[in-house]
Amino acid sequence: MKLIQRIGYYLGGFSLGLIILAFFLNGKKVSCDYGPEARVLKNINLKTIEYSTSTPIDTTAIQHVLKEGDINFSESNTRQKPCGLYIIEGHYNEKEIKLTVENCDSIAKITNYIAE
Repeated sequence: MKLIQRIGYYLGGFSLGLIILAFFLNGKKVSCDYGPEARVLKNINLKTIEYSTSTPIDTTAIQHVLKEGDINFSESNTRQKPCGLYIIEGHYNEKEIKLTVENCDSIAKITNYIAE
């Protein structure tokens, strides 16, 4: 078998596999949250969110930052008992937002909200 035939068979099988995967996974909520940042954000978003700040807050901005934000692990205290403390930073409507979130077993509590 020539090299060009092998490449043709490989590409044909690979294409068929992609089509089958696209057919079976179409419309399903499949995610690849394997990194530490993505896992923590997914974990927080699955829980009930409580707001403990007394300042006026923008809930749409908070939801956007909780989905698209970046966790600053160097400022966070992830091993704190009983709830881990995470600093989440993000942008919304040209404002930089910094959230402090206590991630407990059943709830996620936003203890600080800073919009600059």
